Amino acid sequence: MPQSIINGVAIQYEVLGDHGPWVALTPGGRLGNDDIRSLAGRVAAGGYRVLIHDRRNCGASEVSVAGDGAEHEIWAADLYALLQQLNALPAVIGGGSSGCRMSIEFALRYPEAVNGLLLWRVTGGPFATQRLREKYYGEYIRAANKGGMAAVCETPHFRERIAARPANRQLLMNMDAAQFTGAMIAWDEQFKTGAGQPVIGASEEQLRSIKTHACIVPGNDKTHPQLAAAELARLMPDTELCPLMGEDIDIDVDPHEHWDAKEDALAAILLNGLRRMKQ
Repeated sequence: MPQSIINGVAIQYEVLGDHGPWVALTPGGRLGNDDIRSLAGRVAAGGYRVLIHDRRNCGASEVSVAGDGAEHEIWAADLYALLQQLNALPAVIGGGSSGCRMSIEFALRYPEAVNGLLLWRVTGGPFATQRLREKYYGEYIRAANKGGMAAVCETPHFRERIAARPANRQLLMNMDAAQFTGAMIAWDEQFKTGAGQPVIGASEEQLRSIKTHACIVPGNDKTHPQLAAAELARLMPDTELCPLMGEDIDIDVDPHEHWDAKEDALAAILLNGLRRMKQ
């Protein structure tokens, strides 16, 4: 898989398709390319070049806690730099859950570089904020405080990052534990402001400023409630809301296999949305 040094960090990426307008798709959580490759392939088959990449601290890319701003802001800056290197701007930017947050941030930072947005499983509300703060930051802050960077290496997420890229272990062990926890605490503090926002990571004023066309597919659980997607569609000036999964269910997160079973339908929605966007 190709690799590029982006803002000082080694980033793994892949391009599916060899012709057509550029699209960048990003999965949720801190998942890597494997989670979105099949969906990206379906979009590429519709006549697009689709970039997927492992964000820093995801997949087989390098681990890093450097950079300014919230984690999704750093990811957006990395994606912009990678697309620049590939001469792939402007592009349609899209993703689910954390990939959705990053895509919205990308549109806010680089409006001239965005031909449209594909957004699914929008995160919003106090429950989602509190749950994701623990999942993304609280666990690792406690591990570092209790056992230093060796304990961080033994958390399930970072064990996977080491298995995917063995050099990540030395990168982690070379980090000062206080520096690591300081970065995690800063990201956590920034993330918790999302509890009072229409969607995590963006204010009402910011969302109203996004002029590009957006195709929005609501989530269906307590972390990705339909209300968050409806608020996004209400606030952004040029959107289409495309339901897929039905009413919200009373669980923290709908299992991935339920969404995987709907991949054909999701791909069709995204391709229909792409046809309405400036290319």
